[in-house]
Amino acid sequence: MKIQRIVTNERKRLFEVHLDDRTLSFPYVRADPRPVRHDRVTSVTVYAQLAHRGFGNVLASGRRGLVHLDQVFAYNEDPRLLRDGILYKLTLEAQRRVATSDLARRELLRRLGTSPAQLYRILDPANGRKTVDQVLSLLHVLDCEVEVIVRDKSV
Repeated sequence: MKIQRIVTNERKRLFEVHLDDRTLSFPYVRADPRPVRHDRVTSVTVYAQLAHRGFGNVLASGRRGLVHLDQVFAYNEDPRLLRDGILYKLTLEAQRRVATSDLARRELLRRLGTSPAQLYRILDPANGRKTVDQVLSLLHVLDCEVEVIVRDKSV
């Protein structure tokens, strides 16, 4: 997901972050340095160096700020960020379990019905294209029980 463009909204005091499929807001109060009435945003730029996943702003005083797309997702409580976090934790646990398992790799691959390359993709924490189902299947083959606990957010 890439930032297509950024629009400043002085009336609402926020950045409008236009993505491929939607627009998210990011309030000035969350930015560092924080734009204020006497030190307004003079320009915003999407950074190609960050693969269009961040934008910079320049204030009238000359101070510069940087906002990463993950900050925007966190502010907007994007469900994809929650999914990625859960997937990352499950992947780390699967890595640990595979390393300590007595099960041979060939048997593990046979039970999963997959190739060695696919197993390595499942075990790669940086791979965001795998599904939670794949990691849960691996944990099941390793004789693990996964429980999901849902509770109110702590204030």
